Amino acid sequence: MRGHLAEFGIIAPQGVANLSRLAAVLEEADSDLPDLAQDLGRLYLDRIAHLTAMIEQLMAKIKEVSRASGTARLLRTMPGIGPICAMAVETFAPAMDTFESGRDFSACLGLTPRQHSSGGKQRLGRTSKMGQRDIRRLLIVGAMSVIASMQRYKRRAGSWLQDKLNRKPRIVVAIALANKMARRIWAMLTKGEAYSVPALA
Repeated sequence: MRGHLAEFGIIAPQGVANLSRLAAVLEEADSDLPDLAQDLGRLYLDRIAHLTAMIEQLMAKIKEVSRASGTARLLRTMPGIGPICAMAVETFAPAMDTFESGRDFSACLGLTPRQHSSGGKQRLGRTSKMGQRDIRRLLIVGAMSVIASMQRYKRRAGSWLQDKLNRKPRIVVAIALANKMARRIWAMLTKGEAYSVPALA
């Protein structure tokens, strides 16, 4: 819709939060927009509203199911793990007893750095990005939300996370944090324990 209205000099920033600006333009009584452009704009807005309502309904169902699941409730005690991520882990992740360690589970998700050996020395490269992509993405998004919340509310992170943030770009730190989160998920599910703060500190 932004592209169509831009042809008439009407531009708004990207994002759902800015749709109200475009809607206000379409409803202006003295608008110079052609009738066809206004009709198309309203069609887009109606479609967006319909899809938004469907997404909200699905989110409500996911939250309801996650509240009824003991595994999901356990996972949601960890910061950065919401209903969608918790249900994705419960539904799509292999059984935790198939992994010998949290690192193995993290490697299954493609979150562990590749190792390169040269001259007897091991060097860590980029993450493999192999394995279960959906869970990997959700963990990285969750890690980004943890970092954003910490910075928004001026909270000081644990020593490990703060040190990373002082030296690395946020996305790199988020991937490293997602790696730790995956390892902690394995520990939580194999031991049946809720999240404890020192695990990500």
